[in-house]
Amino acid sequence: MTTYSGGCHCGKVAYDVEGTIDQAIDCNCSMCQRRGGLLWFVPRGNFTLKTDPAELGTYHFNKHSIDHHFCKSCGIASFSQGQMPDGTKMTAINVRCLEGIDLKSVKVVPVDGRSF
Repeated sequence: MTTYSGGCHCGKVAYDVEGTIDQAIDCNCSMCQRRGGLLWFVPRGNFTLKTDPAELGTYHFNKHSIDHHFCKSCGIASFSQGQMPDGTKMTAINVRCLEGIDLKSVKVVPVDGRSF
């Protein structure tokens, strides 16, 4: 398992996340399509926010079941949090916001999020 550091553009949101990036989801829902994120899902226990949670803004849409977090200062949406249908708490990491990632080496899987 590898530990990655990530966060927003200005540095007011920073985190560490542990895991192996085997793929990233390219979702076409109304939010992801506009934001351009590539999502990697990890169990919530593998995610550690290193900065003050007060720096996070949160946006909800559709079923209001996912906390789409963004930096209140620079606006970058580097992660979201929610849960799987079985109740497992997950964090969706925007792989584009991780340090030292070669995006050409990440398998990108398209997902039809519009149909959810």
